[in-house]
Amino acid sequence: MTTRPKEKGAAVEVRGLVKHYGQTKALDGVDLDVRQGTVLGVLGPNGAGKTTLVRVLSTLVKPDAGTARVAGYDVLRQPRQLRRVIGLTGQYASVDEKLSGRENLYMIGRLLDLPSREAKSRADELLERFSLTEAAKRPAMQYSGGMRRRLDLAASMIGHPAVLYLDEPTTGLDPRTRNEVWEEVQRMVAEGATVLLTTQYMEEAEQLAGELTVIDRGKVIANGKVAELKAKVGGRTLQIAPSDPAMLGAMAAAVGEAGLDGIAGVRTDPAAGTVLVPILTDEQLTAVVGLLAARGFGIAHIGTHLPSLDEVFLAITGKKAAPQTAAEPALADDKEEVTV
Repeated sequence: MTTRPKEKGAAVEVRGLVKHYGQTKALDGVDLDVRQGTVLGVLGPNGAGKTTLVRVLSTLVKPDAGTARVAGYDVLRQPRQLRRVIGLTGQYASVDEKLSGRENLYMIGRLLDLPSREAKSRADELLERFSLTEAAKRPAMQYSGGMRRRLDLAASMIGHPAVLYLDEPTTGLDPRTRNEVWEEVQRMVAEGATVLLTTQYMEEAEQLAGELTVIDRGKVIANGKVAELKAKVGGRTLQIAPSDPAMLGAMAAAVGEAGLDGIAGVRTDPAAGTVLVPILTDEQLTAVVGLLAARGFGIAHIGTHLPSLDEVFLAITGKKAAPQTAAEPALADDKEEVTV
């Protein structure tokens, strides 16, 4: 079983990471930290540099500048030691198609120096978790695309990695399999693993990641907890439902015409039966509610809403986040440099 880092703190530390492909800067001075036992979601449009970052951190590509340490090991100076404590699921399944599902997992377990009995039991455990037990003895070439993806994910987890890289892990998976992957990731984190997750699925980022880093054109352009990023992009929206639905328009007009400090852009959502008031502070919320009470409006419900992660992504990058159906396209001179 892999030994996890003893010290608390950052399991992944990246400083000033640079990678060029010809004239293109895939990474342009990237800094990030992933705290031990957490999930960091790395968001960005296609071509932003997410996959290049994962390749550098997994020793598949040498950076042109900067430093990176993973689980206490230097990416450039200690690649062999580092590979023994990480797991990687890339954008393409990398299993041996001639071997069965169980043989694939057993082989990887043995390569990671798991004792034979433990490699077998771990393989069977992961086959069951990813609903592959019935297909365990079939060659992987007979698996569907989704089954191969699940097998690839299981392979990255078999050695109990201290740090797990998931590069667009659920692209192309059906909702049931996606949920199985999420559950397994959450289980590993609960057991102490650290995960760096690249994704364009906003639901996935919110489901799994405690903190987010947004990359665009090779640069980190935003980072923080999900709620913090949402708060940076437009604050909250106060949602007020009148007791009498017929008073929806009058309530909106009363707030909009009152001249309350900082209150503007009041609108209604007739389908939801609510008045929507953009607010930045709790004082503004109190002022709006106090005004409505003083004007005699009955209130059935009050709530606040932060921007969705999709709205945050659009505001930060200027691009819409869309479900990714293909792997991040390789750059013109994207040749893998394997560190040995």
